[in-house]
Amino acid sequence: MSAQGKFKKDKEIIADYEAQVKEIRTQLVEQFKCLEQQSESRLQLLQDLQEFFRRKAEIELEYSRSLEKLAERFSSKIRSSREHQFKKDQHLLSPVNCWYLVLTQTRRESRDHATLNDIFMNNVIVRLSQISEDVIRLFKKSKEIGLQMHEELLKVTNELYTVMKTYHMYHAESISAESKLKEAEKQEEKQFNKSGDISVNLLRHEDRPQRRSSVKKIEKMKEKRQAKYSENKLKCTKARNDYLLNLAATNAAVSKYYIHDVSDLIDCCDLGFHASLARTFRTYLSAEYNLETSRHEGLDVIENAVDNLDARSDKHTIMDMCNQVFCPPLKFEFQPHMGDEVCQVSAQQPVQTELLMRYHQLQSRLATLKIENEEVRKTLDATMQTLQDMLTVEDFDVSDAFQHSRSTESVKSAASETYMSKINIAKRRANQQETEMFYFTKFKEYLNGSNLITKLQAKHDLLKQTLGEGERAECGTTRPPCLPPKPQKMRRPRPLSVYNHKLFNGNMETFIKDSGQAIPLVVESCIRYINLYGLQQQGIFRVPGSQVEVNDIKNSFERGEDPLADDQNERDINSVAGVLKLYFRGLENPLFPKERFQDLISTIKIENPAERVHQIQQIIVTLPRAVIVVMRYLFAFLNHLSQYSDENMMDPYNLAICFGPTLMHIPDGQDPVSCQAHVNEVIKTIIIHHEGIFPSHRELEGPVYEKCMTGGEEYCDSPHSEPGTIDEVDHDNGTEPHTSDDGIPKGTLVAHQ
Repeated sequence: MSAQGKFKKDKEIIADYEAQVKEIRTQLVEQFKCLEQQSESRLQLLQDLQEFFRRKAEIELEYSRSLEKLAERFSSKIRSSREHQFKKDQHLLSPVNCWYLVLTQTRRESRDHATLNDIFMNNVIVRLSQISEDVIRLFKKSKEIGLQMHEELLKVTNELYTVMKTYHMYHAESISAESKLKEAEKQEEKQFNKSGDISVNLLRHEDRPQRRSSVKKIEKMKEKRQAKYSENKLKCTKARNDYLLNLAATNAAVSKYYIHDVSDLIDCCDLGFHASLARTFRTYLSAEYNLETSRHEGLDVIENAVDNLDARSDKHTIMDMCNQVFCPPLKFEFQPHMGDEVCQVSAQQPVQTELLMRYHQLQSRLATLKIENEEVRKTLDATMQTLQDMLTVEDFDVSDAFQHSRSTESVKSAASETYMSKINIAKRRANQQETEMFYFTKFKEYLNGSNLITKLQAKHDLLKQTLGEGERAECGTTRPPCLPPKPQKMRRPRPLSVYNHKLFNGNMETFIKDSGQAIPLVVESCIRYINLYGLQQQGIFRVPGSQVEVNDIKNSFERGEDPLADDQNERDINSVAGVLKLYFRGLENPLFPKERFQDLISTIKIENPAERVHQIQQIIVTLPRAVIVVMRYLFAFLNHLSQYSDENMMDPYNLAICFGPTLMHIPDGQDPVSCQAHVNEVIKTIIIHHEGIFPSHRELEGPVYEKCMTGGEEYCDSPHSEPGTIDEVDHDNGTEPHTSDDGIPKGTLVAHQ
């Protein structure tokens, strides 16, 4: 290759190298631009998040204030009412209790949303601001380190360029020296060839010294060029070695930077960003989840109050609260005129025949009226059942409205076809009002008929008594003269409870003492029935039963009967469970006395489970013996029921939610929302540790709950049953008349049927 070609080749090599280095420099610059864009994008994201949470905090605060104003508005309305004194006691009524709990829940949500505002403003936004500062600082530090790494990389490439140029230079000089050496060798060879062609003898004597001088010059030039070639070749070899070593080092440095250092540099920019952002979002999630938890706790209290809506209990509560109004008045006494001493119907002749005819007419009329009124009553009961079915239809589930996977249009179209569509609602409302009108018509007819029967029956009974006594008088039976009535002192009307011997809404200790039952029959029978047929019933004690069936079972127990005695699964389990809850909820004195409420609640502060159980045990042993026996039986059953929580979904906590408000009434003046969670925790502890809390059968005699119960004869002959207690209950001790499902007293209306 000619020198010009070699020169051109060298220029191309240098140009390729410079282009490669230039490309690396461009990449290094672009790398910083990418990292800077990433940092700016993160800062924008953090800024948007801060703005979002700041606005959300303002909305939460505004919502909190609106809720507080809403609750305060209606609370003030209640306080400013003229009947406030009466309304203070209305929390005893289940609908009013639900209303108060809704207001309490509204205040609770107001506080929770205010707390959410505080967390967003003083925690989440502050965290995001700190992350922004960290992003700026880390990028700045990473950029400084990156610039230093770039300088080192460019320094390495410059060194490689220098040693490459040195190598090329020494290699060119080596080639030039080699060329000159070869030229000298050719001259020497040429000189020797000439010497061989001419005979030594033919040479003139004067030419020999000149020939020797020329040979010496050529040899000297060759030696000189040989030395120069060796020197240049050595320099070229060293330069090549340096070039190759620097080339390996440069490639290694470039490769390390692109494969490892760039990744490490990005990690430096990312240092703690994702972890800090995750902590911030988890703070947000924790706040929202706790908001939902608090909301669910409050809603559970309202749900329990809704489950406890009871018209019968409210009726008795109102009558007890206003006993002066609803107490039966004194009977009208016979007021004799001008000292008349006759105070009875006279059945002697000549009026006896007239009275006898009148008696038979009344008897015939009563028989006809009773038959007619019985038919009206049957129609009334059927109409009531129809109304109950209309009013208890489960149309409250709005889950379809919260299906986020579907579009709004599809949700609306689906809702229009559901049970709650406007057409269906209007149709059901019209049917309900028509049925109500028919019910009230029959109710009025029934009342008029029963009132007439009552009046005629009173006359009939008095005539029967009078005519009977008249016959005895005619047969020689004498009777004392009728004395004028003694003046009676005016008495204050007594409350209804004085006339009643109640099972439901009564005093359990008094009932146990009077009836001889160690455990009220309603408790033992309901628990036995659930043991046989309901341990795996999903949502037991939480799903409400039929109100009509609950009332029917309750009335049977109130009459001293056992409607669950037959070993047949004919009753609705949820209705039986509802009767058991209704009994404990309506007790005059709750199972856990109010005076021990604070003592029981204080045990929640004890962290050691064994110490907590011991403290609860010390409180319970101070209760009356009869109460402890019932408690032991009930909580042993609840513990057994919780063992089937995989099937019935009722673990100790869920059972505590259902029975907490029923067994432990929150005293007046206490916040029901904050106290209810503690009540539930106490009940849950007793359910779990009932064996360590209640005395055993050896320590305290009385019925003990058995996990494996049987029905029929075996149940009746249970060693824990009190023999003859059901039959020996006195039903004529002044108990209040039983009432029908719609609240009509049965004792006075259908006693003759």
